[in-house]
Amino acid sequence: MTSTTALFPGQTPLAVRMRPTSLDEVAGQQHLLRPGSPLVALADPDAKVAASVSVILWGPPGTGKTTLAQAIARSSGRRFVELSAVTAGVKDVRAVMQDALDQRDLYGVSTILFLDEIHRFTKAQQDALLPGVENGWVVLIAATTENPSFSVISPLLSRSLLLTLQPLSDDDLGTLIDRAVADPRGLAGAVSLDEAARAALVRLSSGDARRALTGLEAAASVQAADEEAPTITAEDVAQAVDKALLRYDRQGDEHYDVISAFIKSIRGSDVDASMHYLARMIEAGEDPRFIARRLVISAAEDIGLADPQALQIAVAAADAVAFIGMPEGRIPLAEATAYLATTAKSNAAYVAIDKAIADVRAGGFGRVPVHLRDAHYPGAKRLGHGKGYVYPHDSEVGVSPQQYLPDDLRGRRYYEPTGHGAERDVQARLEKIRRILNAD
Repeated sequence: MTSTTALFPGQTPLAVRMRPTSLDEVAGQQHLLRPGSPLVALADPDAKVAASVSVILWGPPGTGKTTLAQAIARSSGRRFVELSAVTAGVKDVRAVMQDALDQRDLYGVSTILFLDEIHRFTKAQQDALLPGVENGWVVLIAATTENPSFSVISPLLSRSLLLTLQPLSDDDLGTLIDRAVADPRGLAGAVSLDEAARAALVRLSSGDARRALTGLEAAASVQAADEEAPTITAEDVAQAVDKALLRYDRQGDEHYDVISAFIKSIRGSDVDASMHYLARMIEAGEDPRFIARRLVISAAEDIGLADPQALQIAVAAADAVAFIGMPEGRIPLAEATAYLATTAKSNAAYVAIDKAIADVRAGGFGRVPVHLRDAHYPGAKRLGHGKGYVYPHDSEVGVSPQQYLPDDLRGRRYYEPTGHGAERDVQARLEKIRRILNAD
């Protein structure tokens, strides 16, 4: 067996070696690289108007944030300084800003400051960036995988362009893989790649260029040393890459996006999509108790009385997960998911309580009718509490015609059952009840 490092002794990782040296080599993100766009203007040393525009690049890992920053610096001839929010502090930021000011004033050299993972910077650290950005001492290119609206301070956002990067398409990933196999900076043709292996790498990469090249490098390492031109197969890829690593940050946007898609798929009665998103959360290590809680909420919010058993099943799944744990807990979660996705839906109870709360918050509550007030404490009867109350169980139909809502809300309706599932029967029964209640 050989390895990529044996073929290329002492070399840096393939993903680093294959970073583009100019914007022309960048795969993907073409929506940001059209002629005249801010990034293209930043890379052009003659584009004086856009020379000092700072940008924040927001996108998933492996979409080219660092690559774009370095390519812009090389193409424009600017000095390039890189800081990581993981290791840099306020002192480091201020030192870079002072050095950039000196380089500009003494030598006429412009500095690009690339700040990786800016969402990890504290407010004080981000505040330290403001003088340099505002006065043009540096062109800031900041990268983040989290929504800048929540992780970057407003003054810095207002002084920067926010550009969103997208996961690379399959075609983009295929181009990168082919280039890495042939390019002298990459594997230089020392191995070849069959179509099944190429397709497997693209599929396992999930739009992440770094993951694609890392997988290619690992697959190349399983080839025999005595083969003149070893061919990487799908089996080599499977051996090198145990399984696809999900892009799923339990504290970030992906966490909220996937659970949102999960609940909306259940609400939309697409059981297959619901299972897909459940699988993604399970494989990413999401807290099963969080998933179970969302199922309970979904059963009450989106199904309600259209199928009263749905809430019982969701609660049972939550109890089962707490009792047996994972990985077996995936089975009751899947059972509840399938049931909720395929049963009848109604949000009538959810709508009813929100309408009632809205009235209460708007001051529409009024006094409790006298005949409904508590008549058990001393002196209550003297106040007339309970007088005129009709006990429903004394009625032949179990419903007595009397006023229950306060005077200010008399006749107000909150719960309007649908005709879906078991709520059809509720709808018919409620019509009869309301006729009796309003008979007076």
